Amino acid sequence: MSILDDLRDRGVWYELLLHRPASCSTRRAGLMKLPGRIVAKAVLVQARDSALVAVLPATRSIDLDRLSAVLGLERSEVRLATEDEAARVFRDCEAGVVPAFGRLYGLKTIVDDEFARLPIVVFGANSRHEAVRMRFADFVSLERPFLASFTCPIEIHTPVARRSRGGRRAG
Repeated sequence: MSILDDLRDRGVWYELLLHRPASCSTRRAGLMKLPGRIVAKAVLVQARDSALVAVLPATRSIDLDRLSAVLGLERSEVRLATEDEAARVFRDCEAGVVPAFGRLYGLKTIVDDEFARLPIVVFGANSRHEAVRMRFADFVSLERPFLASFTCPIEIHTPVARRSRGGRRAG
């Protein structure tokens, strides 16, 4: 079942946001001109013998050490799933798309608690060109995720301006 069908069937308020296809959540945020902290990315994680969906802001990345601790597992038991593993689970999604709604696929969902402060969050749907804006409280009510702190900010490296030999700026 598609995410949109599920939300419609449950009578949940949402807005469908269409945009150019995006290969990642930061690109999706940029295409929609939204702050990355409100745009969710979902990642399939293998934890021991089962899979789960981890949902976090586009501006953050998973800290596997912290996630392992939150799950009560050894670090060696937790890893990111491969593209092939994700494709086998999310057969109704475009290749490379991991939806934030693990419940629809029989999976548990863990959500970074950074989202708990936000009234509205944007999630990707089943394709690279659809997103859903909805109340975070509604997402929690539907999904019943585990809220925890398991991410860190993405480091952004900016190039340093180089100077030419004559003391003048290269230009």
